[in-house]
Amino acid sequence: MTEKELQLIQLAHYLNTQPWLPVVIVAVVIWTLIWKGTALWKAAQNNQIAWFIILLVANTMGILEIIYIFFFSKKKEFK
Repeated sequence: MTEKELQLIQLAHYLNTQPWLPVVIVAVVIWTLIWKGTALWKAAQNNQIAWFIILLVANTMGILEIIYIFFFSKKKEFK
C-alpha cells in the first residue's frame, strides 16, 4: 500500500468518525456564495470594475465581500 492510499484511507476514516464536518463545509460554502454573489452584484451595479475583479478572484469566506458591501458599495448620488 502506498503512502497516498494510506492517507486516503485515513481521511475516509476521519470523515466517517466526524459526521459534522461535511455539514460545516457545506455551510461555509453557502455562506461564502451568498456574500460573494451579493458583493459582485453590487460592484457590477456600481460599475466598480476593480472591486468586481478583486471579489471574483479572492476567496476569503465572505470577509472581503462583507467589508465591501458595508463600507465601499455605497452608490454615489448623481446630481
